[in-house]
Amino acid sequence: MADYNVIVIGAGPAGYVAAIRCAQLGMKTACVDKWLNPSGKPSLGGTCLNVGCIPSKALLDSSHHYYFLQKQAAEHGIKFGGLSIDIAAMLARKNRIVKTLTKGIGSLFKQNKVASLEGAARLTGNQAVEITAHNGNKQTLTADKIIIATGSIPTPIPVATIDNKLIVDSTGALAFDSVPKRLGVIGAGAIGLELGSVWSRLGSQVTILEALPDFLATADRKIATAAQRELKKQGLDIHLGASVTSATVTNNEVTVSYQEPKKGEQQRVVDKLIVAVGRKPNTAGLEAAEIGIQINDRGFIQVDEHRQTSVPGIYAIGDVIGGPMLAHKGSEEGVMVAERLAGQKSEMSYETVPWVIYTHPEIAWVGRTEEQLQAAGIEYKVGQFPFVASGRARAHGDTSGMVRLIADAKTDSLLGVHIFGHSASELIAEAVVAMEFQGSAEDLARTIHAHPTLSEAMHEAALGVDGRMIHA
Repeated sequence: MADYNVIVIGAGPAGYVAAIRCAQLGMKTACVDKWLNPSGKPSLGGTCLNVGCIPSKALLDSSHHYYFLQKQAAEHGIKFGGLSIDIAAMLARKNRIVKTLTKGIGSLFKQNKVASLEGAARLTGNQAVEITAHNGNKQTLTADKIIIATGSIPTPIPVATIDNKLIVDSTGALAFDSVPKRLGVIGAGAIGLELGSVWSRLGSQVTILEALPDFLATADRKIATAAQRELKKQGLDIHLGASVTSATVTNNEVTVSYQEPKKGEQQRVVDKLIVAVGRKPNTAGLEAAEIGIQINDRGFIQVDEHRQTSVPGIYAIGDVIGGPMLAHKGSEEGVMVAERLAGQKSEMSYETVPWVIYTHPEIAWVGRTEEQLQAAGIEYKVGQFPFVASGRARAHGDTSGMVRLIADAKTDSLLGVHIFGHSASELIAEAVVAMEFQGSAEDLARTIHAHPTLSEAMHEAALGVDGRMIHA
């Protein structure tokens, strides 16, 4: 008889959610995790809670308060003197939030009777895991099923070697003990834009170097253009088509060399450099391939439609299998696998996974863009409503951006919703729900939205699909 019904490897958003759901469904479950916090103590939650989603949002919120007081408070009649920023206090607040939430997962494990096992896991078969504790002790445990949820790690690049002092990855960028006067960021994806925004708001001169020729290439073009323009106004110096060729540390500075299409070889000297070019699957030490699990040429574990690997009884979820590398995608995969192990018929719709970039204003979308629909030959209609015409947005003092709603020209079914604006991360949920229920633009247009709210912009965009907008 196996020690457990299920062993989950990894306690990030995919793994801990899978473990809790397995336990809720009556399975004897263990979750193995090797993460250590800066004090050397085990800390659940993976990248997301420890050095990703949660701490970055804490710093984004703190820095936005500071930016508001500096740049916008006077418009509201708020006057004061002697404004300053205490970086140590800001980081301490961030750390308290992280500690509270990571400890919360431990409480959830106890509440749901999930065995929390500390250490590194190595697969020794389709039903066995060897765990090496932080003190070096080893034990082998067996399980009827195994779920791999080991997540991802920052992608390194040879031209900018991480030294965790002057050249850092996303983890290091969350722990600067002072505001760099000049900050370079390699990569204009979600991580680069968010971290660049944090330190720009606090006073850094931020230069972002993006190798791709288009800003946010996967986003709606009109949304991306509006976002780029707004972020430039806020002080982010974004260079597109900029391919970094070297980063050299001299005299406590970093000289970054890069090629631009029209200007050729360029150089920029910065005090700190953040490398944020993406993330790659974290499979080191797992020895998945050694027991027959197929891994593709990019390092991602291959799975079928039910997230089972090529080895029967072993499943994989979250960043380690690729697709949208998003915490909520991994969590829902964890729920789906747990429920299928319990005999249920759960499935997951990847067409309705929302994407969010937490700049200010925020960028969020779900479904397809105009460019994707054009490439597929699908006829569509668009409704677009600007926040400048929203009463609530004007009351906020935050009128940048718009809602763009795309519907099928023949059936009126929702194909995509794209938002750039205040609270876009919250507004996108309405679009996700509507699309999950196979809703149409007319369904949203006939739905009463409270006034005055930002969500009225969604209502107006839906009306706009048929040229019926009232307020624009």
